[in-house]
Amino acid sequence: MTDIPTVTVALPEDRTRLLDTLVLGFAADPMARWLAPDANTYLRLGAALFDAFGGKAFEHGTAYTANDGAAVALWLPPGVEGDDEAMMETSAQMVPPEALGDMAAVFGEMATHHPQEACWYLPLIAADPAHLGQGLGGALMKHATAVCDEQGLPAYLESSNIRNVSLYQRHGFEVMGEIQHGSSPVLRPMYRAAR
Repeated sequence: MTDIPTVTVALPEDRTRLLDTLVLGFAADPMARWLAPDANTYLRLGAALFDAFGGKAFEHGTAYTANDGAAVALWLPPGVEGDDEAMMETSAQMVPPEALGDMAAVFGEMATHHPQEACWYLPLIAADPAHLGQGLGGALMKHATAVCDEQGLPAYLESSNIRNVSLYQRHGFEVMGEIQHGSSPVLRPMYRAAR
């Protein structure tokens, strides 16, 4: 019998260790490693990038953890956005110079796909690789989509890993298209209508 994952709201004091979980979880992610192909650079700056991208979830009580940090989802509520300036500054230190133009094009297209109406946004979800296959991602998605449904709001994400698309589809997300520029991997914007 498999234990049911426990999902809780992450506390602000858990921020550093949960960002470390995300760094581990994205260590083989196509987009994360395209942005930072050098392992040392990725390990040194990955947490700062993820904090800029979704860290405001900690301030809004919308950072969720499964099994006390084995997996993490950073959700941004309607009206809350990542720190674009910090994200661009960190990315500029990580991304190889020859990929900067492609990165800017990818980020620009991400902005055009993002819904204009009030919606929940999932910039980051990942499990520590030592805990894969335990249903943690599904538990995190179920918890957050229940919040979306209680509020009658849609949700949006971008999937940087084709293997995760089916997880999101099981929770009601649909692929809207593909984002890809130059040497970048494919990013799939996905939308979940309000229920």
